[in-house]
Amino acid sequence: MAVDLIIIAVYFVTIVGIGLASGRGEKSLEGYALGDRNVPWWAILASILAAEISAATFLGAPGEGFATRNFTYAQLAIGTVLGRIAVSAIFLKSYYDFQVVSIYEYLERRFGPKTRDAASLVFLVTRALASGTRLYVAAILLVIGYEMVAGAPASPDTQFLLYVSALVVVVVLTAIYTTVGGIKAVIWTDVIQASILLLSLVVTIWILLHRIPGGLNGALAHLQQPGDLAFVSTGLEAGVGWWANIRNVLESNYTIFAAFIASTFITMATHGTDQDMVQRMLTGRNHKAGSLALIGSGLVDLPIVAAFLFIGILLWVFKQTHPELALPTQNPHVFPWFIMNEMPPVVRGLVFAGVMATAMGSLSTALNALATSFCRDWYLGHFRRQADDAEMLRAARWATAGFAVVLIVIGAATAWIVIHVEGSRILPIVLGIFGYTYGSLLGVFLAGALTKNRGSDRGNLIAMIAGFIVVAVLSGLPNDVLRILSLQPMRLPEWLPVIAFPWRIFFGSITTLVVAVLFRTPARENS
Repeated sequence: MAVDLIIIAVYFVTIVGIGLASGRGEKSLEGYALGDRNVPWWAILASILAAEISAATFLGAPGEGFATRNFTYAQLAIGTVLGRIAVSAIFLKSYYDFQVVSIYEYLERRFGPKTRDAASLVFLVTRALASGTRLYVAAILLVIGYEMVAGAPASPDTQFLLYVSALVVVVVLTAIYTTVGGIKAVIWTDVIQASILLLSLVVTIWILLHRIPGGLNGALAHLQQPGDLAFVSTGLEAGVGWWANIRNVLESNYTIFAAFIASTFITMATHGTDQDMVQRMLTGRNHKAGSLALIGSGLVDLPIVAAFLFIGILLWVFKQTHPELALPTQNPHVFPWFIMNEMPPVVRGLVFAGVMATAMGSLSTALNALATSFCRDWYLGHFRRQADDAEMLRAARWATAGFAVVLIVIGAATAWIVIHVEGSRILPIVLGIFGYTYGSLLGVFLAGALTKNRGSDRGNLIAMIAGFIVVAVLSGLPNDVLRILSLQPMRLPEWLPVIAFPWRIFFGSITTLVVAVLFRTPARENS
């Protein structure tokens, strides 16, 4: 255990040191946010991967593989490639042409200040919630380690204390180099973190195959049930009628239809209208460099996601072949338990560092993007009419620190919920948050990019609200809230589907786009 702690300590010191060194000398918000637009495409690609693959994915995707014993979740990677191509073709060049720092500046130039404010606010709230909920995941290893040392399960109160302690350490360390170094510190630390992540995946699969009797062939012998190792799922059933099949598709998380349609819309929203992702693409010398990094990261994403799921599937086989071991009942805890209990020293420290890398990689980008959007979209114009470079840079650093505190609070609240709700699954929680609001965001951006004279400042607000309402109703959100409040749920028509989380952005964006184009852009807004 001592050597593992040394490896983890070296990792933290190295990452913080590189982050502080790479971002020295920043004198303006644009340099702080965009790195003077001279970052090489391959570094941007690594940074995108590090931001996408959070600790929630590192531990949650194996949990999905463990629960389903197949690769159907990886189908969604098809849409991530298609969505990236669409973002490159529709949005990225315009962002470069307008020389925006916050992408919501584009909406003000196309429609007006109300649309920009609404879109920026949606991003700030949604990104804070999504990033905060991811944070608690990295602390699972600490809980498992405590239980190893104590020789008994941790009580709920002890678990919560451990989660909060880990949150504070990870967030504070990440906030230090992000606050000082800006986007350059984020990207260059992401390159190191992405490398540690990939090495951790390879080592984990190698160890699992050696711990399962018979290796790969032995594992395959345990995976003979219908659906095991499947990659494609249609969600269709014979003899149930066309509407029943449509409902089956819309109510299923992972189908080929979700892969080609829903996942494409998800990626267009998260990689085309989210400041967190787009900001690193804008650090390239031109839109071609950003596009190369964006599409390339999508191609790399499929084998990485498949590797995570394969780890989960192998963990299920490991459990069958070692019935004497008391693995956790919660799916998200299975992989952390294996790391802490079954991996040899040094390797355990490396994989633990991999989990920290994913947590810090996604956290640093979120902090930088939240601060950038707040300063460009709210501080300048709403709180200060004019501000020089020094003041804006100072405001961005204070905003980074402030959002770090906000994310700690959200992460702690998420940990409390997961501790007290048996069988919680990470990925639907994290990915589902975006679905309620990012459809509205994408719909407005599409109205601006695909039309010349449709959409207006006031009409866009109506459209965004309509998109949210449609998604809320179709996803069953009102009844979920009523159940939490111990109130009687509403009776909805039986024919109405309760859509799965991948479909939320699709319905939200289509609704928003359709309503937005009903309004004509006034000449002054389209000038």
